[in-house]
Amino acid sequence: MSLTESAPHPGASTTAIAADPHAAHPPANDDGPRKSWAVLVVALTAQILVVLDISVVNTALPSIGSALKLRSGDLQWLVTAYLMMSGGGLLLGGRIGDRISRRKVFLTCMTLFTGASLVTGFASTANELIAARATQGLAAALLTPAALSLVMTTYSGAQRRKGLALWGAVGSLGVAAGVLVGGAVTTWASWHFIFWINVPIGIVALAVAYKTLPANRPEHAGLSQFDLPGAATALVGLMALMFALGGATNSGWTSIRTLVGLSVSAALLSAFTVIERRSSQPLIPPHTWKVKTLVSGTTVMLGITGLLVGAVFLTSIFVQGVLGYSALKTGLAFLPFAFAITVGTQVARHLLAHTSPRNIAAIGLAITAGAALLLSSASGNAHFATDLLPGLVLFGLGAGMVFVPVSVSAMAGIPPQHAGLASGFLMTGHEVGAALGVAVLSAIASSAGSLTSASGISASYSRGFMGAAAIAVAIGVIAFLRMPRTAIAAGAGGMHGHH
Repeated sequence: MSLTESAPHPGASTTAIAADPHAAHPPANDDGPRKSWAVLVVALTAQILVVLDISVVNTALPSIGSALKLRSGDLQWLVTAYLMMSGGGLLLGGRIGDRISRRKVFLTCMTLFTGASLVTGFASTANELIAARATQGLAAALLTPAALSLVMTTYSGAQRRKGLALWGAVGSLGVAAGVLVGGAVTTWASWHFIFWINVPIGIVALAVAYKTLPANRPEHAGLSQFDLPGAATALVGLMALMFALGGATNSGWTSIRTLVGLSVSAALLSAFTVIERRSSQPLIPPHTWKVKTLVSGTTVMLGITGLLVGAVFLTSIFVQGVLGYSALKTGLAFLPFAFAITVGTQVARHLLAHTSPRNIAAIGLAITAGAALLLSSASGNAHFATDLLPGLVLFGLGAGMVFVPVSVSAMAGIPPQHAGLASGFLMTGHEVGAALGVAVLSAIASSAGSLTSASGISASYSRGFMGAAAIAVAIGVIAFLRMPRTAIAAGAGGMHGHH
């Protein structure tokens, strides 16, 4: 992949990411001088904060719901408000990172995220909390691609691959770790502190980033350089989709609320495609869709993240509502799950030298599908050790195996000047997948019963994981057919063989 000049057409940018035949056969040694790991540490710290905040509220949902008098159907908005803004804004965030100093973007957005976390902890009403969570999500949308593009532009060769593998591991492990952190903090302090804990970490990260992040000086970019109408329609279209899916649980799939929400979402997302075709500076240059590694990786990232976050959401409700676990015990119950994800990422990292990303991802998704079927057999009389633990461990192992090959292969060969765009594209799959995972699996689960009673939760849990198994199979087929077919070349940043 390289920067190439595409054939110009009216209303389209002439600069795009496109497949370059030379990128498929990179030099045998592209490592270059080794760089300090300080930039990677700062970038991963930002990603840990962003990913933890996806799931940190799960174990605190009963406490928050009780304190703020939320209805059962509104609980998921504490998760999806964050994900909608972060997922919907990532493409714009990626473009901003390419056109403005990544260092400035990182420092500004880390400051906004840290400040929003402080405000979120002080929220006293449901509306205040949801609005503050949405602000966190917007900051995350700009912060994430800046952090990932810093990794891409700072490192090369083996260092870059190691950094991307760690990035993929954080993307999966952070979701599970968030449940443990949320449970422990809620039990030992209060739910407010699950947000306030970000503040000291953010301040330290800002101090280190100020000293270590390299400055890049791209050309000055005004507002005309960004497709703001496209960004707005994409964001509002995704919000309408989440609104429709979230309301389907209470209102029904054929209700006016659901049908109107789906119609508005379809209209806005269709408008987004029209705006993109006519824009001189589209959020997604047309040739981006021809970069098969990036597109296939983003698709699989969307699917596996949705499955992982949706599984955490449903299991958190099950162990508290059916097994009667406290927030802390719920968090501890996810420790084997988090450990299994870690093992999965390590297995995948070692396998990358011997087999193709598609094989690793397909095997991981097959394991995930089998684990989902195993979890779907849990009943109201379930015991954690015998009925949930085996399935959770397998689910974590399978999911962990998918994130690493997706992260490494999707970003392989992306040129530095488009690292932000590619990062935003890939992480849009991560964040939108997380939001859709909660909404879709909640909707599937709720079709079998309410999430407010033990009997309803039991039936919902079974139905939800049957749906998860079907989705895992479908994503596995996509991974096998579309992801790179040959192993990543040792010592190179690109891929050998067919893309």
